[in-house]
Amino acid sequence: MFKFDDRGLIPAIIQDYANGEVLMLGYMDAEALRRTLDSGQVWFYSRSRQTLWHKGETSGSYLTVKEVTADCDSDTLLVKVEAAGPVCHTGARSCFFQEVKEGPLR
Repeated sequence: MFKFDDRGLIPAIIQDYANGEVLMLGYMDAEALRRTLDSGQVWFYSRSRQTLWHKGETSGSYLTVKEVTADCDSDTLLVKVEAAGPVCHTGARSCFFQEVKEGPLR
C-alpha cells in the first residue's frame, strides 16, 4: 500500500493535531510505521544512526498519535500528534523556525 523509497523509507510530516503547526519531518521504515500504529506513539528510523528510535525516549517529548494519513501517491505520511513538549532537539517547539531570506528562490 505505501511506497517506500529505495532505502525502505517513507517521509513522515509531523503536525500538531490541535493547531496544524508543522513540527518536524522524520523518516519511517516499515517497522517504525508498524510500531507507530500499534503503540500510538511516533517511532522513526534514524538515517544517521541506522536504527529505530522512539521519539521522546531521551527528551521526554513523546508524540501521541491522533491521526495518520497518506498523500495521494502513498509516498508521504502526515502524522497528526499531541506533543508532550518541545519537538526539536534544540528545545524549540517546532523544527521549522529558521526563516529563509537569501538564496536562489525560484
